[in-house]
Formats: sequence, C-alpha cells, structure tokens
Amino acid sequence: MMETDEFLKLVLSRVRSHLDGSDKVVDFIPQSSLRRTADLSLPLEGLGLENVISDIDQYLRYSVRTNHPGFMNPLWGGLNIAAFAGEIIANLSNNSMYTYELSPFGTLTEQALIKRMCEMVGFSEGNGTLTTGGSNGNMIGMMCARYQADPLGQQRGFDGAKHVCYVSAESHYSVLMAANVLGIGFENVIKVTCDKDGRMRSDKLSEEINRSKNNGQIPFCVVATAGTTVRGSFDPLKEIAEICSTNDIWFHVDAAWGGSCMFSSKYRSLMDGVELADSVCWDAHKMMGVPLICSTFLIKRPEILRTICSHGDVAHYLFHGETEDVDLGRISLQCGRRNDALKLFLSWREKGDAGWARMIEHYVELADYLQTLIESNSKLQMMSSRVWSNVCFRYTIEDINHNDLNSQIRERLVKSGNYMVSKSNIHDDVILRPVIANPAVTRESLEQFVLEVVRIGDEIVRGIPSDY
Repeated sequence: MMETDEFLKLVLSRVRSHLDGSDKVVDFIPQSSLRRTADLSLPLEGLGLENVISDIDQYLRYSVRTNHPGFMNPLWGGLNIAAFAGEIIANLSNNSMYTYELSPFGTLTEQALIKRMCEMVGFSEGNGTLTTGGSNGNMIGMMCARYQADPLGQQRGFDGAKHVCYVSAESHYSVLMAANVLGIGFENVIKVTCDKDGRMRSDKLSEEINRSKNNGQIPFCVVATAGTTVRGSFDPLKEIAEICSTNDIWFHVDAAWGGSCMFSSKYRSLMDGVELADSVCWDAHKMMGVPLICSTFLIKRPEILRTICSHGDVAHYLFHGETEDVDLGRISLQCGRRNDALKLFLSWREKGDAGWARMIEHYVELADYLQTLIESNSKLQMMSSRVWSNVCFRYTIEDINHNDLNSQIRERLVKSGNYMVSKSNIHDDVILRPVIANPAVTRESLEQFVLEVVRIGDEIVRGIPSDY
C-alpha cells in the first residue's frame, strides 16, 4: 500500500511536469473516442492511491493546458503560483466561510480584500462578498435592484411581469439567466442598441426606458458592461449613471472582465463613473490570473445586501450574536462556502497594486502588437476597434464565404492542438477572438500564431484537406 509521503511526492512531480509545459495546448480527441478510451468506472472496492496516480495522469493527459502560450480562448489563462499555493492551503484547511468561528483568518482576509476593492471602485462605505462567479454577481445585483423596486417582495412574493431590466446588445448572457431566476422573464430584459465600437448608446437607453414607462412597465435595473465578452468594450458609465439617477433605477456594472483596469493609471479612465453605480461585480480569476473561481460582488449600500441575504433566526445553529458583525454567511446567498479569498490575498501580497498594473498593461501591449501583425498582413482583417486585450479579426479573401472559412480555420487550430482561440460573431460576421490574459503569451508566440492562421487559411482556400 502506498504511503502518504510517497503519494505526495508523485503528485508534486506531476505538478512540476505540468508547469514545464508541453508542445501542445491539448491532445484533441473527439468526445466519443475519449469516452471509449478513458476509464471512468467507479469501483465497489477501492483501488488504492496507486490507482489515483494513474487517474491523475489520465486527467492531465487529456486536459487543456491553460498555461500554454497558445491558450488565448477564454477571458483567463496561465498560472499564478502564489494563488496556486493559496488554493492548496485553502483545500488543506477545508474551512467554510459562513462564520468567523469556522474560518477566522479566512474571514479577515476576505473582509480586507472586499474593503480594498470597494475603495478602488469608489464605494467608501461599501461592502461585498465573494461569489461563485460573475454570473452570480450579476444575479445578486439584480436581486438588490428588485429589493429597491419592491421591498416587500422578498416576504410576500414578487410579480415580475412588469419589471424591466436594460442591458447592452453585447452584454453577457448571465443577465438573461438572472431574469429567469428573479421571475421577470427573458422578454423583460431589453437589449439596448450599441454604437459601432460595441458600447451601449445612452440615447437609446433613454428611449427604451421612456417606451417601457409609456407601456405601463416598471424600469428597475440597468446592467452596464465594463469589458464585453467579445470586443472588450466599456459602456459609458457616467452617462448611464445620470440616466439611472434621473429615473430612480438601480445601476449595476458587470466589470467581471474589465474591472482590473482600475489598477492601471493608463487604463483606469475606461471605468470613469463606476463610483456612481449601486453595485459592481469583478472577477479576479479573469485578467488577474487567480485560479477559478475568484469573483467579487461589491455594493455601495451594504444594508441592502444584508437584507436580501437575510434568513431571520432560522440558522441559530450557525450564527451567534457575538460574531454577528463579521460572520460572512449573513451577507452571502451561500451557506457552506469554500475559501476563495486566500488565493487572491496571497497573490495580491506577492504582486502589490503595482505588479497588477504592470501585468495588465503588458497584456494590452501584447494585444496592440497582435493588432499590428494583423493589420500588416493583407490576408487578415481587424473586425472591430479595441481598447482592451480582446482582438477580433478574420482571414479574408475575395469570392469566398468568410464565415465558413474562419469557422474551419478555428476548427483546424484547435484540432491541431497548437492553439485554442474563440470563434465568435460580430453581427453576422464570424470572427476569431484571441484574448491576451495569459502570462505565457509572448510577442514571438503571437507571431507564430498569425503565421499559423494564414497558413491554415491558405490551405483551405487551395482545397488542401485537414490532417486532423
């Protein structure tokens, strides 16, 4: 039987091997083939730690290597080693965050992080909580908006048939999911027209609000986006805040992707006006590179968050009066909750504000360089302006269906295992959307990426079949 020390040594060797990287992002295998190949059986009798090592090897072999320079697919990537250590220690201690009693240091670290992030946003008296992700943060923001619109609804029930929320046409789909949970329905999420750069048009927002009022509906929430998923666009927060104030509408900012710009004096202005919002969500697991999940919800008026998370004295078996002011379970929708604060705390201690600023500015500079490479190649075309580290482009040639062509390019890139980038749409156009949020990405890796896109595009145009 394998001893614990030997087992941990073998696990650590695999961590080191994974950190050393690979020549591929992923060894792509269709799900039908992998399902036949992988051993997913759950035994009646345990197989011991020896078999666990084999299972770890199997998992790593078929996993995407997000610390590879060719990984530019989602809004996150790479490895923050201090945060990785925090993740290990948090799991080792296995504390739950609902009371100070069960997580003393964890509670204080989360409070310190929330206080600092509220200060950066401009919520001097604000508070907040770590959540299960930006989608959850958007939902909590809309729950707070619902409470402001109908304070009695939490006790008596809420008829959301007339309540309307407004988002940009390029907002994240999580707002629709939140509308489903809150009971207002998809049809009461109004998508406001964007300008040519993917930013919500404030004049169109005013028009939609007036139209809703004329139809007997109740505007209760506006969700602006600071860093849209596809283009990385930032809605005009000051203009939207003024409209919300005039109409007494809750103003929530989805800064899950773009919130990290607040570290940089160069890019901080992208979020001018965020201090006028009522609530904000901000993901540290995106551009800050903290391992998934690490996401915050911040609110200007903490008493509203405490109210919507209230459960009276039902949980007397958890909450006791002497720690009421510090028990995080009183301002969270969750009961049992893992410690996601430690990894952010350790990485912040390692980097400091200045380190975050340098990293973020480096990512945007790399995106600038990628844009330069694209614009200097006659076979490639930028498909949107940009201010953040999203780059939207396509391979282009006359007399061919660009959408099919770029879909095929993306498919071959992924199946080759060398690159993973997103395929998306801007209006009716299919585009390739690499995002720079991975410390492994370099100028040299971007140069190779552009050459590979052009090579594959040329092959498809010439009718050369894929090797994959």
